[in-house]
Amino acid sequence: MTDALLAAVRGGVRTIDLAQPLFTGMPSSPNHPGFRMTLIRRHGDMVRPDGGSAANELIITGGHVGTHVDALAHVSHEGCLHGGLDAAETTVNGRFTEHGIDRMEPLVRRGVLLDVAAAHGTACLEPGYGVTAADLEKAAERGGAEPGPGDVALVRTGWAVRFDDAEAYLGQADGVPGVTEEAAHWLAERRIAAAGADTTAFEQIPAGKGHSVLPVHRVLLVENGIHIIEHMALEDLSRESVGEFVFVMSPLKIIGGTGSPVRPLAVVGA
Repeated sequence: MTDALLAAVRGGVRTIDLAQPLFTGMPSSPNHPGFRMTLIRRHGDMVRPDGGSAANELIITGGHVGTHVDALAHVSHEGCLHGGLDAAETTVNGRFTEHGIDRMEPLVRRGVLLDVAAAHGTACLEPGYGVTAADLEKAAERGGAEPGPGDVALVRTGWAVRFDDAEAYLGQADGVPGVTEEAAHWLAERRIAAAGADTTAFEQIPAGKGHSVLPVHRVLLVENGIHIIEHMALEDLSRESVGEFVFVMSPLKIIGGTGSPVRPLAVVGA
């Protein structure tokens, strides 16, 4: 198996970056602390005897800012986490003893792009549009690949084109397109390991409703133990019409955390 993997790599592969950039002022849900970075030491602040100098930064961010993955501890329903664990009992000293992001294994899986926007013949779905199971089926047929057990399913709405405009991207007035509860069940029935999208909440956010209810998070995280990846960059994958690929991603090992910034990659043939 190892020889086959090494042969594939030697034969030529390339990666498509699926992460959005992190920068001060980037779009961030008002439910989470925003991303901030500043240099706390600049070149010349301290110079070594040989003339060398180093710079470094201070980074402040929430665990659910930018391209990130949700731990199973992120959402509870009626006081319970996935598997019926008591959310209060698993919270000790400000962190989770179960279902924290440190318990999530790195992913090297088959990835499938469900390009719903392209299946609709548009660059970007309308604000607040609800992606249905029929939409996912149509996108899978168009891309020539349907997600299955252990796979990672990525839903493209085209919304990432708004990422440079924080107000438009967050869509608090007009809503954000995303997966409906019905479509979440369609994904869960295929027993995938994780699902991602190019929006702030993965699921549909109707106009004027903000993040008041998140049924898709309940279906995926709590009921089925499926991780959710948000704020993804899927435009390059769509432009190249890549339907399936090798998906690679690893969360930071934050003990008891509810989420982690990630830089997922699609590995495709050269």
